[in-house]
Order: sequence, then C-alpha cells, then structure tokens
Amino acid sequence: MSETRPVLWPWLQPALESALAQLNSHAVLLHGPEGVGQFEFALELARAWLCESMPVGQPSAPACGRCASCHLINAGSHPDLVVVLPEALQAALGWQSSADDADTAEKSSGKAKKLSQEIKVDAIRAVVQFSQQTASRGRAKVVLLHPAERMNLIAANTLLKTLEEPPGQVRFVLSGAALDQLLPTVRSRCQAWRLPTPQPEVASQWLQSQIDGLSLPDARVLLDAAGGQPLTARDRHQLGLDARYWPQIPKDLLNGSGTILTQWSLPLVVDTLQKVCHDLACVAAGAAPRFFPVASLPPAPDLNLLTTWAQELSKTSRHAEHPWNQNLKVEALLLQARAVMRPRQSRGNPTA
Repeated sequence: MSETRPVLWPWLQPALESALAQLNSHAVLLHGPEGVGQFEFALELARAWLCESMPVGQPSAPACGRCASCHLINAGSHPDLVVVLPEALQAALGWQSSADDADTAEKSSGKAKKLSQEIKVDAIRAVVQFSQQTASRGRAKVVLLHPAERMNLIAANTLLKTLEEPPGQVRFVLSGAALDQLLPTVRSRCQAWRLPTPQPEVASQWLQSQIDGLSLPDARVLLDAAGGQPLTARDRHQLGLDARYWPQIPKDLLNGSGTILTQWSLPLVVDTLQKVCHDLACVAAGAAPRFFPVASLPPAPDLNLLTTWAQELSKTSRHAEHPWNQNLKVEALLLQARAVMRPRQSRGNPTA
C-alpha cells in the first residue's frame, strides 16, 4: 500500500519531530501566529498519536501514512478522532463533521443559516460524551479543537473537567493564535507548545512554488504583506493581492487614488489599512516598518492621530462581516485614510 500521508509544510517538519519527542501531556495547546499551519500541525500530531505502526504510548516519529488508521484519518472517518471547528471554517479546512452532514437536507430545504464563527457548547458536550467511550481501535482517542479561542464561555467551562481528568487514553490538542482570549483555567490544564514563524527564505521559496509566475522578490513582498505568514500570503494573493501593487498602497491612499481597494473584500481592506496605520506609527516612533518597504511610506502624521485611526479601524474590523453596503463602506474608509495621512497644512498661511 502506497504512502498517502499529506506532506506537512516544510517549516513545520522539524517542529513536528521536536513536538513528538517532548510533548508528554494528555492535553497540548499549540499557539503562534495565524497563517503558518496550526490546524495541519495539530492534525499531524493526532495522526501520529493514532498511527498503528507505532508502539502504543508516546510516538517518536511522524505517522507512517500507510496503516489503516492513517487512511481513516485521510478519509475523515476515524472513529477515535473528533475534530471540532467553527462551522465557518469547516469547508475552508476540508473537514466536515457527521452532524453537519446530517443537517445538509434541512439546510437545503430552507433558508441557509449563517455559519457560526464560534465553537458552541453542543459540540463540546459531544466531545465529553466521546471521551467517555471505549476506543474503537484499541489505541488512543484524540480530540482536536481549532481555533481554541473560538470556544464561547459556556463551551470552555463545559470542557474543563474532562480536560483536567480525561477518562482512559483520551488526548487533546487545542490550537489557536489568541491565547489571551482563552480561559486561564483552560490554558493551565495544557502543555503549551509554540509554533515558530517560518524563516523568510524558506517561506518565500515555498510561496514561489505555490504561485505560477511569481518571482522570489515578489514572493517576499507578499510574505511581508502577510506579516511573515506564508499561508495567509498565498490566500491573499488568491483574493487579488498583487505583489507589484502592494508597495504603492500607502501613497495611493494619501493621493486618493487607491480605488483598486474597492474591488477587495471589506475584511481585506480593513486589514490592509491597519497595516498601513501600523507602519506609519512605527516610522513616527522611529522604528522600522513591518509590512511595507520604508521607501513606500509617506511622511508619518501625528502619532496621536494614528492612534485614534487605529482604534477606529479596530472597531470596524470587529464588524467587518456585517452586511454593509460594500462600496459605500470602503469609500468611507478610504476617505478616512486620506484625511489622516494628508500632511497638516500651515494655519499661519491663509492661502494654504
């Protein structure tokens, strides 16, 4: 039987081997920046813990990709693995629960409901029930929750007792990027493991290999635009982010010519404006920018003005999925950006 284990992103291979050698808790909390492959890494841990070519207990190497357990995971049908995701993430990550399959007829017969961004208490109650059952294949049972910070308060509290004293051979792997949004009582019950940000050279080469016709310098521009997160850079390119245009954005905003942003989704526009604001604030404070080349940034306005702008963008970001009038909202954001970024005119010159 040929090997079918998916290839993990190159920057995560060494981290996986280290994690398998050092993680010894029944509950693991993966954390780190978004867009580096947290879910895929968590799934590889689960795959290794359930791999039937390994001795029962602590695996010392990645899963084989050939045994029955590995094939069941690939098919999304392993009886001893439960993957808990918000409804809104399931399709993007290629994982749909049986409960969702059961609801398909109901959803198709009526008005489609809005997919939830949260991990709800019903999903955690199912996890508790799953943990109390005997392992179907006689090895471990694994629960994967991603992103862990999406558990609402009731769901997180429902998980606590099982997370602290799991019955039998149940193991948990929680992954997330915003640990400050996770209950301290959940964090304290897990062994933390931080995923590294990939080296720019490795991530840029991978990104170049994923996008036809992309040069290595342009791959680095996309990577910087995504804050060093290669998966985010790839996804943003698919949404229309052009590496050649990215450095022009700050000055286009200043000149009122950033109309290309009106073709983007509102969350992407808000994210881009937040990055412009961040880098201008860095320049104003005498620090190096993170997302844009320093030469592409206009003179930074007053730092207090940038702070106020950042707060307004943060409010907009929290409601970016609201059904706004897309064109009007983006136009308003572009006008706001220009007003903040335009240098103040001298009040002493009446002709100014």
